[in-house]
Amino acid sequence: MRAGRLLKLLMTLQSQGKVTARELADACETSVRTIYRDIDALGEMGVPVYSEQGVQGGYRLLDGYRTRLNGLSAKEAETLFLAGLSGPAQKMGLESTLADAQLKLMTALPERMRQEADRLQSRFLLDAPNWFSEDEPAEYLPLLMTAVLEQQWVEMSYQSWKGVRLRQAQPLGVVLKGGQWYLVAKVESDTRTYRVSRIESLELKEEAFERPSDFNLSEFWQASLRRMESLQYPLMADVRMTALGLKIMDFLSGSYVLSHVTIEPADDQGWHWVRMPVGNPPHGCSDLLRFGAEMEVIGPPELRLAMEEQVLKLAQRYQ
Repeated sequence: MRAGRLLKLLMTLQSQGKVTARELADACETSVRTIYRDIDALGEMGVPVYSEQGVQGGYRLLDGYRTRLNGLSAKEAETLFLAGLSGPAQKMGLESTLADAQLKLMTALPERMRQEADRLQSRFLLDAPNWFSEDEPAEYLPLLMTAVLEQQWVEMSYQSWKGVRLRQAQPLGVVLKGGQWYLVAKVESDTRTYRVSRIESLELKEEAFERPSDFNLSEFWQASLRRMESLQYPLMADVRMTALGLKIMDFLSGSYVLSHVTIEPADDQGWHWVRMPVGNPPHGCSDLLRFGAEMEVIGPPELRLAMEEQVLKLAQRYQ
């Protein structure tokens, strides 16, 4: 505990120059009296730290003294500073840990690389959540992080579309996707995905489990995304679309649709024949209605019929 505090104290002095005892105490979350003892301990360890008296006084390191973190290129250091998303780190209960890590990295870098890291942080902001979406509650995320790292069984009450069910699970990983947190866990013989915001209660069990040696979180998640896309877009629709309709498609459609669409050149009337993936008729109809009169659905027949029915209902509603 004290070793970590001494290291943080040293890094704070190295990065900020002259620092008062009160500022050091706040940074290390301890008392001023403890800081006095820690400063003495650093001196006994051979660290050249000295004090300046007076109103503008404080502690500082002897000019030229610096610990080093070797092996990092400038680009690697800059990337590490971009990797820390304060919002997700706070949700995971790691905000202070992230701040400490960045402080240690900043103080260990040469002056030129520190300036580059500062410049990068001041010009790029990584905002993980989707547009116009509320910040999802993730009350049990820190507890899940402990369960994942310690390989502990959990018992959770989970709200699915079928209702609330109690589940015994082996947490294998946590994923942040589009501002939403997901738990990947083994339940009985299946590996499943659960939305953290739908966990209504969670209890860590004392019993530990053996993590599957062949499980790869990234590979599992990518396979899950491909499976979800195929379930979300089971149909291929044949449509006619105007040039404006094509622009609407580029703006509104997701990457899966855009990567699987085929577009023919415009005919004499300026219409393009397009083949594109869509959802089942009720959902696909809702998506395609966003194109308004810039699109006409030709097939499959069940999708065209769903469009006709919806358009008639809308016409009657607005007459």
